[in-house]
Amino acid sequence: MANIEKLAAFYSEIIGLTILEKSERTVSLGVARHVLLELQKVDNPLPLTRKTGLFHVAFLVPTRKDLGNMLYHYLEAQAPLQGASDHGYSEALYLTDPEGNGIEVYHDKSRSEWDIRPNGDIIGITIEMDAARVLAVADRKSSAFPEGTTVGHVHLKVSDLAKTDDFYTNILGLTRTSDFGSQAKFFAAGDYHHHIGSNIWLGNNIPAMEENDLGLDYYTFVVPNQATFDQLKEHLKATNTRFEVETHQSLSLSDPSGILIRVEVK
Repeated sequence: MANIEKLAAFYSEIIGLTILEKSERTVSLGVARHVLLELQKVDNPLPLTRKTGLFHVAFLVPTRKDLGNMLYHYLEAQAPLQGASDHGYSEALYLTDPEGNGIEVYHDKSRSEWDIRPNGDIIGITIEMDAARVLAVADRKSSAFPEGTTVGHVHLKVSDLAKTDDFYTNILGLTRTSDFGSQAKFFAAGDYHHHIGSNIWLGNNIPAMEENDLGLDYYTFVVPNQATFDQLKEHLKATNTRFEVETHQSLSLSDPSGILIRVEVK
């Protein structure tokens, strides 16, 4: 972040996170003592250009009422809303922070409403969200994310969809849940609609971010237990995938677009 104070105020006062820890160069924000976002100061940042990295980070609130509360708050605060969509499996609000990072705030519909095909694909749509009905279920008792809010998914700008597909399915073991052909692909662990989105809407073979670029430094997968972590580590070794062990419960590696990923045990 070029202006960490301004960004911390935006994410706490506008978006709905709580500042949990703060220093001169980093600010940790989250919900109920759970860190969901860490801001880091970037010295002498480069101008924003077409590079890989974050398309948006998506905060998942527990209920439609919570989404309604956040929409009321964003309207009253004149937040930089960019759109509001119904994706079939979710309803979502889209915003952009002062440094150009995309943000999604959404809730999931009941799984019975999802379009799940016989082959396991979970098909999304993009139509206008019924904002009036979302606002109608709000109780307006809170302007912050409620307990239980998580980072539901991260959507990435990548350089090559085929390499991205191979990495997330064959290396990390996710399932491709939706395929927009030459434009975007979505991946998930388990039976979720997606934990990772990827697109090449900025073009093919765009360069990776440099150290002084603004945007995404890394994102984190949290695995449920030590056995899962150890299994992944052995799989990375077996596939000759380069990674670094940070502790016995954390490692890091980069995807084909140069995006840093950390894996930690819950």
